[in-house]
Amino acid sequence: MRIVIADDNTIVREGLASLLQGRGHEIVAAVGDGAAVLPALTSEHVDVVVMDIRMPPTHTDEGVRAAVALKAARPEVGVLLFSQYAEVRWARTLLDVATVGVGYLLKDRVAEVATFIESLQQVAAGKVVLDPEVAAALVQAPRPLRDRLDRLTARETDVLRLMAEGRSNAAIAETLFLSGGTVEKHVTAVFAKLGLEATTADHRRVLAVLRFLSA
Repeated sequence: MRIVIADDNTIVREGLASLLQGRGHEIVAAVGDGAAVLPALTSEHVDVVVMDIRMPPTHTDEGVRAAVALKAARPEVGVLLFSQYAEVRWARTLLDVATVGVGYLLKDRVAEVATFIESLQQVAAGKVVLDPEVAAALVQAPRPLRDRLDRLTARETDVLRLMAEGRSNAAIAETLFLSGGTVEKHVTAVFAKLGLEATTADHRRVLAVLRFLSA
């Protein structure tokens, strides 16, 4: 993978760069603030950006704002927020602009290098990777989750499983030998049975996948 790292902590930044380079990945740039990320991408092919959340000048949400700007300008580039802090509002802010190729991991939870690199690869491939603590807060299922999932038909479960693999409706239709319209009907049924109403604040497809994975 071709990777950009954005973290104001020099030890973390250089440590990540050394770790990833040692496993055959290329570091396109390693910068100390969010404002330097987009310029680093202007003339380079990049697969994924690893971004801290709290960076200069205010050390609040610079990484999230940089991630939103990046996904708006370069939606094909994956963005993994890699932070010490678990904040649902930051996850929602990121998911408001992109539901593919994004992730949010807590630094303290990544105990194995292989796990971290696998998460990077998943985000670079267009999938969503969320720390379990963040995912649990996002889900907030109003009824026992297992009961709702048990209401799905076998075909609806197949559709939800493929959604969890990051497949589009077109790809699901091809895999299950269904028409696009039939897949859309199954997806709508999944939303209804999981109690996911259409709102401007939430992404039903992502929440449906999170509930499936949580179970």
